[in-house]
Amino acid sequence: MALRTVGSVLGVFLLSVAVVLGQDGWSVTYTPQSICALKGSTVELTCSYTYPSGYTVTTTLWFTKNDAEGNPVSLSDDPDYKGRVTYHNDNKNDCTLRITDLRESDAATYKFRFITDRTGGRYTGNPGVTLSVTDLQVKVTPYSVVSAWKTLTCTTCLLTGSPTSIWYKNGQIVTDNTSPYSVYPDAADSYSCAVKGHEDLHSPAVCVQDQSCNRVTYIDKRICALKGSSVDISCTYSSYHPIKTTFWFRSDKSTPEDLTRDPEYAGRALESLPSTLRITDLRESDSAEYKFRFNTEISGWGYSVPGTTLYVTDLQVKVTPAAEGQKTLTCSTTCTLTDNQNPNFIWYKNGQRLDEPTSLQYSVNNSYSDSYSCAVKGHEDIQAPAVCECELVLYLTSINHLRSMRKDKLHRNDNVIHS
Repeated sequence: MALRTVGSVLGVFLLSVAVVLGQDGWSVTYTPQSICALKGSTVELTCSYTYPSGYTVTTTLWFTKNDAEGNPVSLSDDPDYKGRVTYHNDNKNDCTLRITDLRESDAATYKFRFITDRTGGRYTGNPGVTLSVTDLQVKVTPYSVVSAWKTLTCTTCLLTGSPTSIWYKNGQIVTDNTSPYSVYPDAADSYSCAVKGHEDLHSPAVCVQDQSCNRVTYIDKRICALKGSSVDISCTYSSYHPIKTTFWFRSDKSTPEDLTRDPEYAGRALESLPSTLRITDLRESDSAEYKFRFNTEISGWGYSVPGTTLYVTDLQVKVTPAAEGQKTLTCSTTCTLTDNQNPNFIWYKNGQRLDEPTSLQYSVNNSYSDSYSCAVKGHEDIQAPAVCECELVLYLTSINHLRSMRKDKLHRNDNVIHS
């Protein structure tokens, strides 16, 4: 109760500060100033800003940290957030930040900063908005000392809007209920929970009475891997009854089929262990949700529990103008690589590897004769298609060559007619 009171007083104080700052026309407003969100979900940090008339905003950015010189590092340039952040720009006063595929490492204080066209005309919105990222867990406690009933609680930080908990027994929905939830368990049963609106983000399943209940827990909810590389998709599992068979399958197939027997995966899908699926020579068509199933003498298990979603990306070199006479090359993927959260990129010039330190971006001088490509360290055999300005030169040369040939042909034909 005391904590709730402190929070209310703090909110009034911050609102007062915003009003004072707004008197001279400079302000950044965050609504709310603290947010709790689920790991793997998407969150929006709502923000608006104002500045005096006569100024023009030239740069906007969100940041959580500064560089060695004390300058804010834009989330758009931070490899940890690559492909996961977008800024709203529906109107000139909207600065809302959207972060997808939340990770626990995203928990931080976020601040918005804007810079105008006038000297000293820059502003940072303090104190910022605090984001907490939580994973769901099921906590089991005895209902009473003498009762076999158990109380299940879906634990998390205080999510915005006080959402409803959804409970699953052996992967099947049993009730929409606010936590806690009371059950009279069977030794074979496992339970998990989710939050309404985020049913794809289950907590790990727990055995309430016996640790050998029926359950499958996937190591990763999402994996992003390079086209042409290999990936391991893993889980842990237990069964109350003896297991007869196990296999991995794609959830988008009308009939679950053992991937090792699927013609599309011939020679590429292997089970190194029963709980690990390895797919080699990845293709973009391999992007899908994968699940593990075990069969006992009584039933099969593993259909309804969310599996691991695989995203397969290729590499592309994007070219953008920079300073006069220069261009910035960016080694681009459609998702953030899972096996290397902060990958080292390797750059190639005319097919030769460059020795200098490299990163996601690389600056080059305009050159019509050079081509550039990139790769991720550890996957040097998978390179992006080379790009160069020489392609435009070659195109124009081809056009001129064709025109020259056409003129020459017409000239020869004219000589034949007059001969």
